[in-house]
Amino acid sequence: MNDDFLRVKRLPPYLFSVLDDLQKEVVASGAEVFDFGLGNPDQATAPHIVEALREAALNSAWHRYAPSPGILPLRQAISRWYDRRYQVELDPEKETIVTIGSKEGLAHLALAITSTGDTVLVPDPCYPVHHWGFVIADATVKRIPLLPDIDFLATLETTLDTMKPKPKLLVLNFPTNPSTLCVDLDFFTKVIELAKKHKIWVLHDLAYAELVFDGYKAPSILQVPGAKDIAVESYTLSKTYNMAGWRVGFLCGNRTLVGALKHIKSYLDYGSFAAVQMAAIAALEGPQETVTEMCKMYQHRRDVMCAGLKAAGWDVMVPKATMFLWLKVPKPFQEMGSLKFAQLLLREAHVRVSPGVGFGQYGDGYVRFSLVEDEKQMQKALENIKRFMQHNKKLI
Repeated sequence: MNDDFLRVKRLPPYLFSVLDDLQKEVVASGAEVFDFGLGNPDQATAPHIVEALREAALNSAWHRYAPSPGILPLRQAISRWYDRRYQVELDPEKETIVTIGSKEGLAHLALAITSTGDTVLVPDPCYPVHHWGFVIADATVKRIPLLPDIDFLATLETTLDTMKPKPKLLVLNFPTNPSTLCVDLDFFTKVIELAKKHKIWVLHDLAYAELVFDGYKAPSILQVPGAKDIAVESYTLSKTYNMAGWRVGFLCGNRTLVGALKHIKSYLDYGSFAAVQMAAIAALEGPQETVTEMCKMYQHRRDVMCAGLKAAGWDVMVPKATMFLWLKVPKPFQEMGSLKFAQLLLREAHVRVSPGVGFGQYGDGYVRFSLVEDEKQMQKALENIKRFMQHNKKLI
C-alpha cells in the first residue's frame, strides 16, 4: 500500500500532544491538574440561545440539508450585526458566508485561493491554522515577527518593498491569539494602503472582538474605506457567546474571496445544522448582557492571575483583550525553551500552559495561559506556581 501522503507529511507532529500525554501521567499519579492550556470557554451558553436551538430542532423543516453558504436569515443577521457594531454595510448574498466555526472557514479559504507557487505573509507567533492552513494548501509561508518590541508595520512595509515575487495574501489577527496584542483603526488604514499599493489580499481574523477590557474597543478592518476591495474578515461565535462546541462563525467582505470560499465549500459540506444557525441569529440579535458579564468575568480572572503571577516573580504584561495571558518564560528557566518549561511546570506545579513555540518560532520565549479556570482553581494554581518558583530558585 502506498502511504506517501504528502500533505500529511508537511505537517509536524502536533506539539501539544506531548503535554496531553504528560497530563495523563500527572493525573494518574493522583494530582489535580490546573489546565490553562486550551482556550476552551468554561461557561454555559446563554439560555435564550439554547432555547432558540431547542425550538428550531423541533421544527422538521430545519432537519434537511442547509445551503452551503448558510441560511439567508443568518446571513442577513450577520449584515445587521456589522452595521450596528461597525457601521459597515454588507450584502448578505454576496459579501457574507457562514462557516463551521472560524477555523474551518480559514482553512478552506486557504485551499480555495492559494496553491503551489503562492506565498502568504503570516505573523509569528500566530494561531496555528493561520500558518498551517496555507501549508496544507501547498503555499509558501513567510513569517513576520509579531512581538511587543518589534514594529510590525515597519517590518511589513520593508518586506513588501523588497520581496520578489510579491506575496498573494497577508493574514492578520487582532486582538491577537496568542500574544494578546491590540491595534487601532489607524493601523488597519495603513495595512490597507500597503496592501493596495502592492496588490495583495488581506485576511483578518476578528475572533476576539468582544473580549475587550479597560474601555478598549477592537476595530474591524472593514471599517477602513475601500477595505472590501481587497479584504475579508473572519469571526466566530465560540468565545463571544460561549458557543465553542456549536461550531458556527462567518466570513465577510470582498466578494471575490467570499465567492471563492462559497465555491469550494459547495463541493465539501452543507454547513452547520440549520437549527444551530437559527440559534446563532438569537445570539447576534438577542440580549447582549451576557457578553458584558462575560467580559467582566474574564477581566477579573485576568487581574487575579496577573497579580498572582507577578507576586510569584513573573514578568507580567497585562492584556487589554482576549481570554489569554502571554508571558515571558521566567528568567531562571529561559534557556530551556518554552516546551521544556511547560513540561516542568506541569510535572512539578501541576499547572498546564501552552508553550509559545507551538505558535511559531518567535513565540519560543513565552507561554500562554488561557483564563478558563474559575477563581478558586486559579488561587490553588497560583499557590502551586509560587511554591514551584521558590523551590526551583534554590536549585538554580
